[in-house]
Amino acid sequence: MDMRLVYGVNCRAILKTFSAMCLRLILILGLGFTGSMYAGQVLSNSGFETGSLAGWTTFQSNNHIETGVPAHSGNYYYKVYGQYSGVTNYTGIYQDNLSAPGAIYSADGWAYTAYGDGGGIHGQDAIWLEVSFRDASGNALALYRSVVVTSNNLGSFGGTNTWFDLQITNQCSFTNAPAQILLPGTVINTVTNLVAPAGTAYVRYQVVFEQGPDNANASMYFDDLTLNQTGGTIVVPPPATQWNIVWSDEFNGTSINTNIWTFETGNGGPALPGWGNNELEYYTSRTNNAYVNHGLLHIVAQQESTNGFSFTSARMKTEGLYNTPVYGRIEWRASLPAGVGMWPGLWLLGADYPTVGWPDCGEIDVAETKGTELTTVHGSLHSGSDETAVYTAFTGGDSITNFHNYMVDWESNSISFSVDGNVYETVINWTSPIGPYPAPFNAPFYLLMNLAMGGNFVGNPSVATVEAGTVFPAEIQVDYVRVLEQTAPLQIAATQLNGSVVLTWPANIVCHLQAQTNSLVNGNWSDLANKTNSVVIVPDQNNANVFYRLESP
Repeated sequence: MDMRLVYGVNCRAILKTFSAMCLRLILILGLGFTGSMYAGQVLSNSGFETGSLAGWTTFQSNNHIETGVPAHSGNYYYKVYGQYSGVTNYTGIYQDNLSAPGAIYSADGWAYTAYGDGGGIHGQDAIWLEVSFRDASGNALALYRSVVVTSNNLGSFGGTNTWFDLQITNQCSFTNAPAQILLPGTVINTVTNLVAPAGTAYVRYQVVFEQGPDNANASMYFDDLTLNQTGGTIVVPPPATQWNIVWSDEFNGTSINTNIWTFETGNGGPALPGWGNNELEYYTSRTNNAYVNHGLLHIVAQQESTNGFSFTSARMKTEGLYNTPVYGRIEWRASLPAGVGMWPGLWLLGADYPTVGWPDCGEIDVAETKGTELTTVHGSLHSGSDETAVYTAFTGGDSITNFHNYMVDWESNSISFSVDGNVYETVINWTSPIGPYPAPFNAPFYLLMNLAMGGNFVGNPSVATVEAGTVFPAEIQVDYVRVLEQTAPLQIAATQLNGSVVLTWPANIVCHLQAQTNSLVNGNWSDLANKTNSVVIVPDQNNANVFYRLESP
């Protein structure tokens, strides 16, 4: 995640009068938000040029961003395929934007199926684009669809290896109004203008891939999706918010920051041997088990005897030093180890753990894996009962040993788990022995990272089995861990003060100020050391232009 806002300041003009200052605001890269309903395109990230599914909500796990050929335009496109569940299933993405009765839209999108990627859509596969107008409770009021594309009519669109434009023009009848996928109805009209009916609160643009019980192994690509408001009521959105980093550790120093991380050592002690999981390692705080080097945190498992155990490793936590906000986004970028008995964990415990104990404090396992299952990631919640989910969408030789982004979106009534932006489970209306959802997930948590060996989760292999099946040392590598919240946009405010310019920005966002002179083209940005909010810029007659930007993190 990298957000930069740039101001260009003509310092000579400032010397004359502040009003003559040339001040330009350029959003180089930001996180879009849905909600704008001004005339023209209302979709954010409609061509996926962020290189992610930012702005879109996914359903099911097989949603991916690809780059290069055959993107319809730009560098990126969206790829989707089914779940191979042996029953009819639906996979796709959608985006919701505020709307109102009487608003008028047109909509389309470009689609492509590759013969070399599963032979193109075939069998019982079907795809379509749709726009639905919904009330404040999520009930659909009207449905418009493109032609439903199958192997039977694909030739009329040019066949495989060809981009074709799908216009959303077919007004349909439907049933089961609150559903994610509206049950098919008949086409009752074909129109160019999509009109929001009475009761509309928002409009949903959706891409749907339907896979039949025959498990046909096709995929579909989409790019340059469009939802244009062409008339009717314009809805003014509420104040914009964006996901911004409010806390992070980028591991860019030369050692672990002991102001935010502490270590748990040993094997759980007499009261909790094996940490309650029959684990085989002995945790230490030594630098040969945990250290920072070249921008990465290394948590290392070693084959060595100490204190009656055959392995050492590390378990780090922020308990007592940092607690998360209540609700937000927690994200790790990490590579995880292979090997028999390897059990890495990126997780959180309720900050009241010392008082109420486990499981009443609550636990969120953002990612844990087994070193013998290299294409599988587990996410789970614990609070006296369990909710677990499994991600198995790695393809083409990819695995947990490569770097991936592991994330939870934690809200007041749901928690979603994702890998590389692909949501694979959303838990809603969680219940626990100590009350209805969201308890205990309505209070701060602290962060933990550890590399366990053996234990219940990985099938309790013996010491000899672990030694024979693992190449030591084995390690977790962490690029960063970040906590994000929906905040006001990251931007610089500029005000005049006695002939100088004062730059300020949101205090709760992790960012730093950079500058370069004369041009935005050369890219020679440099950090302004020890520049905390706010910064007074004194004009320099020898510098024609100085550009400032915020970089997060």
